[in-house]
Amino acid sequence: MNQRYVRSIMNAVWTDQARFQAWLDVELAVCEVYTQQGLITADEMAALRQASFNIDRIFAIEAETRHDVVAFTRAVSETLGPEKRWIHYGLTSTDVVDTANGLLFKKANAILRDDLVALMDILKAKALQYKTTLTMGRTHGIHAEITTFGLKYTLWLEEFRRHLARFDAAASEVETGKISGAVGNCLTTGVDLQDAVCQRLGLNVAAISTQVLQRDRHAHYFSVLALIASSLDKIAVEFRHLQRTEVRETEEGFSSGQKGSSAMPHKRNPISFENISGLSRLMRGYMISAYENIPLWHERDISHSSVERVIFPDATILLDYLLARMTGLLKNLKVDEARMLENIQATHGVIFAQRVMNALIGKGLSREAAYDAVQPIAMTAWTTHTDFHTLLTQSSVIHDHLSNEELDTCFTLDYYLSTVDALYARIGL
Repeated sequence: MNQRYVRSIMNAVWTDQARFQAWLDVELAVCEVYTQQGLITADEMAALRQASFNIDRIFAIEAETRHDVVAFTRAVSETLGPEKRWIHYGLTSTDVVDTANGLLFKKANAILRDDLVALMDILKAKALQYKTTLTMGRTHGIHAEITTFGLKYTLWLEEFRRHLARFDAAASEVETGKISGAVGNCLTTGVDLQDAVCQRLGLNVAAISTQVLQRDRHAHYFSVLALIASSLDKIAVEFRHLQRTEVRETEEGFSSGQKGSSAMPHKRNPISFENISGLSRLMRGYMISAYENIPLWHERDISHSSVERVIFPDATILLDYLLARMTGLLKNLKVDEARMLENIQATHGVIFAQRVMNALIGKGLSREAAYDAVQPIAMTAWTTHTDFHTLLTQSSVIHDHLSNEELDTCFTLDYYLSTVDALYARIGL
């Protein structure tokens, strides 16, 4: 992973040291269970617990054997005496690698879950802060109807609650181990040993497998990571639009000394939100790769292995970065409430056309007649930059059904706060 997008807390999960330590943890957990079964003596187990490894030695052996697990087991065995015969006893490579990946995912998932909760805390705080801040709602990018800025955050908060539930389920699926042998029939270890090993390691256990855990687990997990990234992309796109010069309702933090353009000194660009949008595309690509790993030949091939050496660390590292960066951006986001009010008035009042139409319907007009009465006046206001309310007061068609007082009530702003409390209550705010 490019170091621009790496946080040390997640990077530490996927170092060579951490990976080989997870392999050793699996090997020793198997030996501990063998000891309980009476296969390994207590003295041998005491010696096995002193096993260690040297990363440079592993790589040196791998250069000769062209097999990383063989290199690992030989390097570990070099640190032991006769008890080394029990290292990797009855196991195949993927018993160790897949189970160790479960351990690594468990550590990575704890970090990602904390990231999700931290982001949700910010979304909740901003939802409450801007609960009654009126802003222009837009459909197709066009002014539609007034809403509140806080409702944007409540929408995202509820979405990330769904993400958290999906993440917990998907995380459980990859925090799984198996000790089932070369083709998954548990001949060399017995059926129950994997249960005891995974329990000792704090992992879930596959009820049945081939030589590998089935990759639907990982595909589901990576689809959830991609969904989370896509929602981050959605938030980023919203604020990229809101920072456009013509809108200018929000602005991402701009530090002292920061430069927006090498050519234009005036520029303050939404580079961090754009960064999130770009990296989210990578996350969706990782998902596709994980899906391609599901069909393997017979009981196993290694076409998935090279892919996973990249996507397992990179996707979790990248999502950790994305979540942390979005949390920081939202904390420091500049919001121009005065500009939001200016934009509400920018279209000469035509955004109140629906309320005028509904008022006419309330007076007995058909929907079609009310629509056709209001639309041409709204279009005149829009194309001639004339106040919509003024044009309505000059229309005999409107005056035949609505008094000036009734017309005025169609242009009040407090109307757009009337349902906010109920909507907040629906999501527990």
